[in-house]
Amino acid sequence: MKALLSSLSIACLLVVGNMSQAQESASILDDMPPNYKKSSPIYLLSDYQLNNTDTIPDFADKPNKLKISGTIYESDGKTPAKDVVLFIFQPDEDGNYEMKRDSNRKRYVHHRAWIKTDADGKYTFYTFMPGKYLGEKELKQIHRIVKVPGKPEQGLSSFFFNDDPLIPELTLSCRAEAVKSMLRLEMKDGMLVANKDITLKRGVDILDQ
Repeated sequence: MKALLSSLSIACLLVVGNMSQAQESASILDDMPPNYKKSSPIYLLSDYQLNNTDTIPDFADKPNKLKISGTIYESDGKTPAKDVVLFIFQPDEDGNYEMKRDSNRKRYVHHRAWIKTDADGKYTFYTFMPGKYLGEKELKQIHRIVKVPGKPEQGLSSFFFNDDPLIPELTLSCRAEAVKSMLRLEMKDGMLVANKDITLKRGVDILDQ
């Protein structure tokens, strides 16, 4: 899960390659069989249990609370996308992926959440700022997996943060790639907030905006 960056070229790979990393890591962490509908933690909750708002475990106890919200649109960039499931998981404030076991002794990342959009396409996560190991040149990030009705799940590039001190170290091309999924943070009523819309392309590809 941890990528030690020794050069800017590796840092670029962290940004560009994160879509596959998020999906692969999630499957390994949950120790699920390689069945398409069971290989990703996005399927661990029935979509009937989901709504367009969810809260990460331990949110109430974390000092750096974070609200992420936005609208998921169809490929035209205007029509709200209904019944899209978005799953996130993240490290804690120290950069550790806290692991737990479910009733079947399967391991999973404790800090995770799901939403399913309704007719307005909107989503909201209440979470907290993730950390990273001291001494590691790694961008702070929240991993994402998306499931569009009638299509397989797909790993998205992670949410990154505009205040990350490592952003200036990226090459211009890598920085441009990171910006596509970057959260621009503001402080409102004692909580960090960020708005990030997502536009679905035709097919299985996703375009962050």
